[in-house]
Amino acid sequence: MMTTGFDLDMTLIDSRPGIKAVYDRLVVESGTAIDTELVVSRLGPPLEWELAQWMPEADAERWADRYRELYPELALPLVEALPGAHAAIGAANARGRSILITAKHGPNAQLHVDRLGLEVAEVFGRAWREGKADVLRAQGATTYVGDHAHDMEAAVSSGAFGVGLTTGPCSADELRDAGAGIVLGSLEEFPAWFGEHAASSV
Repeated sequence: MMTTGFDLDMTLIDSRPGIKAVYDRLVVESGTAIDTELVVSRLGPPLEWELAQWMPEADAERWADRYRELYPELALPLVEALPGAHAAIGAANARGRSILITAKHGPNAQLHVDRLGLEVAEVFGRAWREGKADVLRAQGATTYVGDHAHDMEAAVSSGAFGVGLTTGPCSADELRDAGAGIVLGSLEEFPAWFGEHAASSV
């Protein structure tokens, strides 16, 4: 049975409007100047890393907790699935199972999964770069789909085949340089490619 991993933000969902709404609230509550447009243009790294770019690192953890607290109310209603997300998961499930591996807080990721009907078998949150590779190895994943160079590095490190998407902050060249075995313009291209890839892997 094949296990296919998917990233979440800008891979399965366009989370930019929701994330921006929460950061905008943090600006008001914390008094910290944060360029929220810049933040949502480079999604991928963990929340604490991003916050530490705008405030003392000692404060970042506290405001990260507040962000996660605000997220369900402010972000969830503003986020929709990207084109092809449901069909891509369906294609993966037809050959085995799909799992979600994301740097996002796991319970908040699960809320998106439930609200949007993303039929993944399991959600693994708070995983980034090496953490994603650890999950991929532990789950025996053969493919990982993501929009960030760090996703492709995780795939390479774990021995999974990296499928890069240009729906996020990284260019096709950046994804290839990070180890992507294939780069697709969107998940709408995934089912046809995956069918051929799975057939050739038998």
